[in-house]
Amino acid sequence: MSSPAFDPTLAARVEKAGIVAVLVIDDAKDAVPLARALLAGGVNVMELTLRTPAALDALREIRANVPEIVAGVGTILTPEQVQSVVEVGGAFGVAPGVNPRTLAAAREAGLSFAPGVSTATDIEIAIEHGCRLLKLFPCEPMGGLPYLKAVAAPYAHLGLKYIPLGGVNAKNMAAYLAEPLIGALGGSWLAPRDQIKAGNWDSITALAREASETIKSVRNVA
Repeated sequence: MSSPAFDPTLAARVEKAGIVAVLVIDDAKDAVPLARALLAGGVNVMELTLRTPAALDALREIRANVPEIVAGVGTILTPEQVQSVVEVGGAFGVAPGVNPRTLAAAREAGLSFAPGVSTATDIEIAIEHGCRLLKLFPCEPMGGLPYLKAVAAPYAHLGLKYIPLGGVNAKNMAAYLAEPLIGALGGSWLAPRDQIKAGNWDSITALAREASETIKSVRNVA
């Protein structure tokens, strides 16, 4: 277990993007227009959640037709799902929690992985498995930025970065982005499930563009 749990080059790309679009897709036919809508708005990293049977087929479509977007998979709960994501070519994996068996499977398979943490114990389990990019979930219900700063303080010397998800939105994203602990945001509001099902691609592009402009403004990037 000497290699990092999340490829440093990929981690840098995620941090540069500043946001990961978190998506629930019900029909794989929506995958390509959705990816293109996000790209048109300046968002180039996405997480397809394994909450529907269409997720892996959607990933196949995106990899084949929109290769310029970084497409990972979320809601990975088991070692078997890790293997499925690797076989389809997911760029990275994300989980809502820290299942040691799943973390070990991701490490063995070479899949960049960001586990979900909510307590100091979770963070220490993630550290034990070599993780340095962590999903903070559910962020706002736990106390938001004040909670993150408090729970992250004992580990500050390790250089951990966090991706908050849960209650993060267009209204509070700037405050999160200004905090050095934040690697990127989990953008579940960029493409609401009902908007995807309705094919409202222009609306999704507008939400993505608004977020992208905020990221540029707060982080001073081109």
